[in-house]
Amino acid sequence: MDHPRATESPVIGDVYRILAPAPQTLPVVLASPHSGSAYPDAFLAASRLDAKALRRSEDCYVDEIFAPAAALGAPLLAALFPRAFLDPNREPFELDPAMVEGPLPGYANTRSPRVAAGLGTIARVVASGEEIYRRKLRFAEVIERVETCYYPYHAALRRLVDATVARFGYCILVDCHSMPSIGLPPEAAETGTTDIVLGDCYGTACASPIVAAAEATLQSLGYTVSRNAPYAGGHTTRHYGRPSEGVHALQVELNRSLYMDEVTLERRPYLPVLARHMELVVGALGALPGHRLKPKR
Repeated sequence: MDHPRATESPVIGDVYRILAPAPQTLPVVLASPHSGSAYPDAFLAASRLDAKALRRSEDCYVDEIFAPAAALGAPLLAALFPRAFLDPNREPFELDPAMVEGPLPGYANTRSPRVAAGLGTIARVVASGEEIYRRKLRFAEVIERVETCYYPYHAALRRLVDATVARFGYCILVDCHSMPSIGLPPEAAETGTTDIVLGDCYGTACASPIVAAAEATLQSLGYTVSRNAPYAGGHTTRHYGRPSEGVHALQVELNRSLYMDEVTLERRPYLPVLARHMELVVGALGALPGHRLKPKR
């Protein structure tokens, strides 16, 4: 079967790119918020870490892994800015007050578990726990990042989701991530070695047939799969997942050891195989009966 060719849109302000099938044939939207690797010079100058250390917070190559699924008929939104610079899988102002000069406004969320871990909207540390900055940030710098990166990324994602609902009557949003095989949270030990984690916020962010179809497809391909442990879904999954409104959000975490060297960050030969398998997963989600996923009127 010939699939519509995915075309890359012009980069919009160096913030994101969209691989858009023409036309969109699946009720699926793919998002890769953490695979960006365009590090601003000013950010690098302000960091006490080198570029390679900063890159350990990236979901390296996740946009590349899901790109074939875009050609299958589902648009893919990929952030170009790096996670260490700004994390769009957070609330817009999850901020650590110790990182910013002066008091924060009352609307800032300073008490979330992500902030406590140093991984708020503007991260204090990279994935290895090393401090990023040489100095405190001015709140004006925070605002600039939110306005130039966070809001445009989510505006683009909202447009894709809304357009999909208008076209098909519902949307399956797949938020695409990777997870380290080392340094996992303690709760990960309970599940042992897991290749892929599916997060649906414990059944609240998407209809059960979606998770079941993704899990069954992955297990048929030989992967070990867990649900919601240790990752149940981040801000994107919680914020966009509204099954009663026909928007279903599923977070997918790929074990990095499957496709890359976690020390050198180099691709492994299995990467294109994993990409083909993700295409099969997206195809299985797109083939689900729509009447079970559309909102009841």
